[in-house]
Amino acid sequence: MSIEINLLPWREKQRARRSRRFYLALVLMAGLGVGGGLGVTQFYQAELSAQQQRNAHVRESIAALDQDIRSITEYEAVRERMAGQLDVFAELQQGRSQTVAVFRDLTRSLVEGVHYTSMTRQGERLRLTGLAEADRQVSDQLRALAAAPSLAEPVLSEVESANGDQRRFALSVTQQSAGATSAEDEAEGGEP
Repeated sequence: MSIEINLLPWREKQRARRSRRFYLALVLMAGLGVGGGLGVTQFYQAELSAQQQRNAHVRESIAALDQDIRSITEYEAVRERMAGQLDVFAELQQGRSQTVAVFRDLTRSLVEGVHYTSMTRQGERLRLTGLAEADRQVSDQLRALAAAPSLAEPVLSEVESANGDQRRFALSVTQQSAGATSAEDEAEGGEP
């Protein structure tokens, strides 16, 4: 006799249990995959956001440094302009004392019977015109100008007869540099 055992319902239950476990494991794995993907995405998004903030900070720092560089460039331009102005002031100050020395030497060297009618200046060159009573006075005037410390050797350009017995003359003389003038003044013991 044989006993027949029907294992079909037990196998069906086991198969159903396995299917449920498989689907549950599948859902858990899909959930873990989606969760892991979201986690990785969030991590990379946070890293990207942090890098963008660092880049923005670097850009702001670069902009601030560019502004500082522009300010420094402007300050350098102002410094150069002020240095140029100081040079002009120094030149004017030096020229002022030179002008005083030239006028002093022109008046000291003026020979009796001679007077100047005009004086023009172009750079370091002075052009003088005047009247003298005689040719000898014009020669004496040239010698007196040559002896003046702030003036170089004069050059006579013309002498002609003027009203009656007077002589009209024109000459040019170069103004010497301040260094040479002050050295000669110190040698003479005079004031610069």
